[in-house]
Amino acid sequence: MLSLLKKKSEAAAAPAVSRWHPDFRVQGRLPDIKVVRTAFFVNGAAALVVLALATYLGYGEWQLRALQAQVAEAEVLIARNKPVSAQAVGQFKKFQTEEARIKEVAAFVASKPLLSELLLHLSEVFPQNLALDNLEWRETGLLLRFSVKGAPDVASGYATAFRDQLANDKALAFFGEPTIANLATNPTTGRLVVEIMLPTKGTK
Repeated sequence: MLSLLKKKSEAAAAPAVSRWHPDFRVQGRLPDIKVVRTAFFVNGAAALVVLALATYLGYGEWQLRALQAQVAEAEVLIARNKPVSAQAVGQFKKFQTEEARIKEVAAFVASKPLLSELLLHLSEVFPQNLALDNLEWRETGLLLRFSVKGAPDVASGYATAFRDQLANDKALAFFGEPTIANLATNPTTGRLVVEIMLPTKGTK
């Protein structure tokens, strides 16, 4: 037993012996003897990157193709419905034009005085030396035709005074400035026949 311990201690105390020849190996050029080589991980990571990029590009290309198909379908639908749409737009424009005319006529009729009220008012303000012969309602206004009693040289003054009276009448504010449209002598009665026109405002 003592001999074995002595041998171990002697072996431990013995100096290390150098190798009998130099090591000429280049460690960087030696083959990789690992079970899983480092190049496997590098190649695997690169393959994953390439696969992910290809998947992304493929998905983008698929989306682009789907959008192109949708655009093509929409263009076909637009081309199919274009004549109907143009016809509808034309009808709507005609409707707008007719609507504007109807509104204009409705506003004109609403602002137009009643003929019965107008006759009653004229009968109240008509001078005694004037005799109403005819009353004509036109698109451009109201035409009054009357005869003037008295001498022709004085009758023209009565007609002018009546025209001024109508111009200052607030109840006839719907009409514009009255004008003497005609002034002539009736050969049968010898009286002066006068026509006064009361134009409606805004009449085209």
